[in-house]
Amino acid sequence: MDFSYTKDQTDFCDEVRTWLEEHIRGDFVKLRGKGLTGHDDVDPELQIAWERELATGGWLGIDFPKWIGGRECSLVEQVLFHKTYVEAKAPGRIPNMGVTLLGPTLLAFGSMAQQERFIPKILSGDELWCQGYSEPDAGSDLSNIKTRADLVDGYWVIDGQKVWTSLAQYADWIFVVARTEEGSVRHAGLSYLLVPMEQIEITVRPIIQLTGGSEFNETFFDSAKTKEENVVGGKGNGWKVAMGTLAFERGASTLGQQTSFRQELDELINTASLTGAWENAVLRQKVVDLYIGLEVLRFNQLRMLTALVADGVPGAEQSIGKLFWASWHRKLGELWMEVRGTSGMVAAPDGHGGHEGIPLILDKEQRTFLYSRAHTIYGGSNQIQRNIIGERVLGLPKEPR
Repeated sequence: MDFSYTKDQTDFCDEVRTWLEEHIRGDFVKLRGKGLTGHDDVDPELQIAWERELATGGWLGIDFPKWIGGRECSLVEQVLFHKTYVEAKAPGRIPNMGVTLLGPTLLAFGSMAQQERFIPKILSGDELWCQGYSEPDAGSDLSNIKTRADLVDGYWVIDGQKVWTSLAQYADWIFVVARTEEGSVRHAGLSYLLVPMEQIEITVRPIIQLTGGSEFNETFFDSAKTKEENVVGGKGNGWKVAMGTLAFERGASTLGQQTSFRQELDELINTASLTGAWENAVLRQKVVDLYIGLEVLRFNQLRMLTALVADGVPGAEQSIGKLFWASWHRKLGELWMEVRGTSGMVAAPDGHGGHEGIPLILDKEQRTFLYSRAHTIYGGSNQIQRNIIGERVLGLPKEPR
């Protein structure tokens, strides 16, 4: 592989870096180095404002076509943007599911009317989206969805419950997979609906996490409504569209993620050196193992991006990468607690004293340790990724049900 940059690519990185330095001003300065794992260390409203600031430079739509308001950057430029963004220690970003998931889905499966209605609002940062997939009995087995939607007088009427809905308390819209055909089971009879959140028939109940934050929520639909035309890909094609959405989840941002992991590992090594923990030979070996793992992750991600450039089709590297980085980051969190020692076990109380009902303030390393436990579950658990690799890549027999 040739890792050198062309002049155009170097100029592009300089443009990104310069824009960031010019726009990380005022309250946005407080976001530097924050808003990463766990997202509990910053005000989500400020992160949403930062998304709108990025939109002013056209950076939300780097991979979208120009006709819909995007920059239409090449895959290489997209990779360079995310990598340069992290190297510049720009603000950690909220999970912007409109940009990363729904927008590409609408370009692939949506009608022209849906694309023109929703994508410009996504790219301007004016409408924030959340995802309505998982349910209490439909997590990794997504086809077990029970949420129903019936067509009544030109509206889909939705009843059911979704769970682990990231940032639902701030979202303007939600894309929902619901069962729209009576008596259907498994993958059949599902539809992919776009639903406005601003209605009394939708209730959002925050889930308090181990970190003390509430990024995730339960979302209840009690005869919530959306217009008939807000079904993507047609009635009954929800499974196909939903799987398409998941395929967009991992791509150009992977090297940026790897760069942020390298920064975290460098911070750990520096702290271990300052505290004397580096003198522990066993701990040093664990650091070396993490360093090697990070290099393996980097080359796997480069292989994935090479496949995307070649034919536009993501391969098994995506599942390998998800399995690997989720496990790697969890190990990093565990090692942070070893480096910190007893201080890692104590959370600082906030200004109210930290009594019952008042959350404790966790530092970045503690949040990494706690929040990284979720990495091996969300977005396809480690067990699911292993099944995908075993069955679809290695050709092994399917797991018995």
